[in-house]
Amino acid sequence: MGSRCLALLFLSVFSLYHATADNGSVKKLKMQYTAGPLLKFQIISGYKRVFEEYTRVLAQRYPDIRIEGENYLPQPMYHFASFLSIFKLAVIGLIVVGKDPFVLFGVETPGLWAWGQENKIYACMMVFFLSNMIENQCMSTGAFEISLNVPVWSKLESGHLPSMQQLVQILENEMKLNAHMDTLPLQRA
Repeated sequence: MGSRCLALLFLSVFSLYHATADNGSVKKLKMQYTAGPLLKFQIISGYKRVFEEYTRVLAQRYPDIRIEGENYLPQPMYHFASFLSIFKLAVIGLIVVGKDPFVLFGVETPGLWAWGQENKIYACMMVFFLSNMIENQCMSTGAFEISLNVPVWSKLESGHLPSMQQLVQILENEMKLNAHMDTLPLQRA
């Protein structure tokens, strides 16, 4: 009976991990529309509706532009959040199994760990929710980055989203600049 409960708890934690984990994959929000220049958005999931609205308007106004969107993943914090996610599962596993990892290091067992062994359900829930809170804070950057061959807008730098009029003006300027650069003759050194 005890091993059955342990297996069920492990299976529950494992399925929760896979339900909430990003697994390092970059999810495409929209795929390309045409074969023209690439307008690329890197955003967090909280701006998905803004991205979809911008995409709808820009696709109508500029039918030759390819529009793509993907999740913005800050590299250092992403690696820390991934480590924390795995560490969380290891701690929960140790709590459930009842092993004391401090004995391996020759360190006296802290009172918090002893409390966790006496209150396994509460300790597992506390580790799980506290860890998820920290992981979410590491991943929420507020990013809304836009590039058209080169970066043209960064919410991380400016502190705000561009209005539709600002974005259209930026795209117009970039496309005029690109068209002008394409008409210049190649110079050999």
